[in-house]
Amino acid sequence: MTDTNTTPKFADLNLNPKVLKAITEAGYETPTPIQAGAIPPALEGRDVLGIAQTGTGKTASFTLPMITMLARGRARARMPRSLVLCPTRELAAQVAENFDVYAKNVKLTKALLIGGVSFKEQDLLIDKGVDVLIATPGRLLDHFERGKLILSDVKVMVVDEADRMLDMGFIPDIERIFGLTPFTRQTLFFSATMAPEIERITNTFLSSPARIEVARQATASETIEQGAVFFKASRKDREGSEKRRVLRGLIDLEGEKLTNGIIFCNRKVDVDIVAKSLKKYGYDAAPIHGDLDQSQRTRTLDSFREGNLGILVASDVAARGLDVPSVSHVFNYDVPGHAEDYVHRIGRTGRAGREGKALTIVVPRDEKNFDDVEALIQKQIPRIEAPGKPARPEKKDPVAPEAAEETPKPRNTRSRNRRSEEDKPKPRQENRQDNRQDKGGRGRRGGDNNVVGMGDHMPEFIALSFEERRAS
Repeated sequence: MTDTNTTPKFADLNLNPKVLKAITEAGYETPTPIQAGAIPPALEGRDVLGIAQTGTGKTASFTLPMITMLARGRARARMPRSLVLCPTRELAAQVAENFDVYAKNVKLTKALLIGGVSFKEQDLLIDKGVDVLIATPGRLLDHFERGKLILSDVKVMVVDEADRMLDMGFIPDIERIFGLTPFTRQTLFFSATMAPEIERITNTFLSSPARIEVARQATASETIEQGAVFFKASRKDREGSEKRRVLRGLIDLEGEKLTNGIIFCNRKVDVDIVAKSLKKYGYDAAPIHGDLDQSQRTRTLDSFREGNLGILVASDVAARGLDVPSVSHVFNYDVPGHAEDYVHRIGRTGRAGREGKALTIVVPRDEKNFDDVEALIQKQIPRIEAPGKPARPEKKDPVAPEAAEETPKPRNTRSRNRRSEEDKPKPRQENRQDNRQDKGGRGRRGGDNNVVGMGDHMPEFIALSFEERRAS
């Protein structure tokens, strides 16, 4: 493992002078531990395996040496010289933004291949020839299968957020892309955790990599105040609406301390429901997830970054790699299915030494996942009381189907009338018996139903013993 205890300056890392100038203009002087550990072996042409949690500066760990190495040479049409694979559109777009910042003094071209954008525009960029191709795996393979892309000239290949690729099912695509690139390529591989499947890939496709591991895997920042609300709905069909009420209560309790926040849901459908519900109650919220149009996702993120949107309701597509430096709060509407995702989610707050707060709502079915989270971060998350009625006036949640079931609908008038008739006092039993006896003479003997047992009317033969009855 590379020693990352001594941290040099960027000027000590043998980067291209034009790259150093861009770094200085961006306001950076000292590299983070992952940057200090990864950049030197990358510049030597070695494969690199970087393991570090989110928010540690992994993007610059590969963009800076890539730009330095690619500064000489020129790309040919449809044959990119380097390739960066990212799990999500947002992360790919952020890598492209970083590339623009650090390569502004170097004449390099790039293309961004992500879904939700016209193939035609992307084809035009590829046809001109690009030095750096930044892509999500699916869209990259789409271009390759259409015959618009040749990967035989890739000299540097980067896999970013590999563990997220695993979670999203991209590993078969990654293995296929590895097979389409030259065996002699240099590979820079970054991941927050090292699952067995990730380790298998690194053993297969990386050659004697320099391994740089920063801090303990999947640790939460000490500047983040954490809390958990254990909540059980009054009725199963009311869980959604009552859970959203708890969420609104948590938001209201934070008051002015909440300058902006991200709410994470496990399912895309819940992202839409929660965002729409919050807006109905007067909160400044908007959704972002993988099914939305790319232009809408970009507008929403830009609005949140610029401070024009108060609350972002997101699926895990936004949990990694998004650089919004001053998020004050994170709310986990659901406990994530993978404990590592909890760390990545709450890592959106408390960045760069700032204080942050992360609150999680735990329903009974999520308690096992929550136990896994506490086991991973090796600490107990403080329990807090579920807030009472939110400060805003309570009204019917008009969003989700179950909300309509909060107040049971009255039955129809006919049913109510029938029930009220059934609830009326029944006539005395002896009266009905007497009537039946009067009509047909077939009523019970004596017609008096108030007698307990057989009373005085027990036939004499029943009282006789068996021997006496046989004799008679």
